[in-house]
Amino acid sequence: MKQSKARKSITLLDVARAAGVSRTTVSNAFNRPDQLSPEVQQKVLAVAKEMGYAGPNPMARMLRTGQTGAIGLIFSEALPYAFNDPVSIAFLQGVSKVCEQAKASLLIVPALDSDVAQQTIQQAAVDGFILYCIPDESEAIVRVLERQMPVVAVDQPVLKGIPFIGIDDRQAARTAALHLLSLNRRDLGIIAMDLHNDSYAGPVDAQRLKSAIFRNALHRWRGYADAIQAAGIDPTLVPIEETPNSHGVEGAFAAAIALLQRHPRPTGILAMSDMLALGALRAAENLGLKVPEDVAIVGFDGIPLAAQVRPSLTTIQQPLVEKGAIAAEILLGIPNKKTTLILETKLIVRQSSVKGSGE
Repeated sequence: MKQSKARKSITLLDVARAAGVSRTTVSNAFNRPDQLSPEVQQKVLAVAKEMGYAGPNPMARMLRTGQTGAIGLIFSEALPYAFNDPVSIAFLQGVSKVCEQAKASLLIVPALDSDVAQQTIQQAAVDGFILYCIPDESEAIVRVLERQMPVVAVDQPVLKGIPFIGIDDRQAARTAALHLLSLNRRDLGIIAMDLHNDSYAGPVDAQRLKSAIFRNALHRWRGYADAIQAAGIDPTLVPIEETPNSHGVEGAFAAAIALLQRHPRPTGILAMSDMLALGALRAAENLGLKVPEDVAIVGFDGIPLAAQVRPSLTTIQQPLVEKGAIAAEILLGIPNKKTTLILETKLIVRQSSVKGSGE
């Protein structure tokens, strides 16, 4: 017990004296190793280990600097979805990579309208928040802004004076629709991701579209509609089936079955995400339809699986990892040219729309 007490009493200054370096050098060895040569860092850590010193006390650091060394990520879905959805995983990879480099911790909080979730936001020991695809009327936004600390928004919401990272969903979706229309696919169907936060699955009418709370889904529909109307087709006559993000490929399968059993049957399907498009591929196979001969399918996001399925999936590719990395860099104060960025997207043509193309 005495040995344990002795170890606990060892300070950063003790290690500095024993290693023959400054207090700052010892601190950097633990918190900012990029500021030291590998040799110096290894020497300091070896001395600290021998003395039983585990590193600077994080609570003492917080009291001294007013910073916790952690950032909060407010996520629009339940946590299990965050670790299963390829888009969310890629975004988290970008955020976590920057956090690791900056020696920062990451706290993920679902933006659920529950007392526990709101209390977590109010009490979270973080230096700032990333808002990831949060509906404009969410109580989580109010709670975050009440904290009066740095905030970065990704995809949604768009808030005055708050840095924003996203893509031009409308233009990207327009490109996807133009691609199918250029292939003379004029009988189209749309599979939509969440328009509202109500887990609805089924056909979408004009009122549901008009009142949509998720910006990226609404803008993607508007992009499709722009191209469809320019081709002389009434976009209000194009059938839309919505399925919750949490229902995954199975929900998309059901939505695609509903579309492909219509008369006339769509010759082209626009899916608002690659996961929805994968469900459409499975539905076409289930109904004995050939892709792309009978029905062409275009997804959105550019997840790795899109290139691996057969037929490979035509998609709109967006920089998911980069989106997360930039958001974290801005929040952590890492120098960046701009604090509001609209990142580029790209149409990747593969076998699901043009036979023999792509991977």
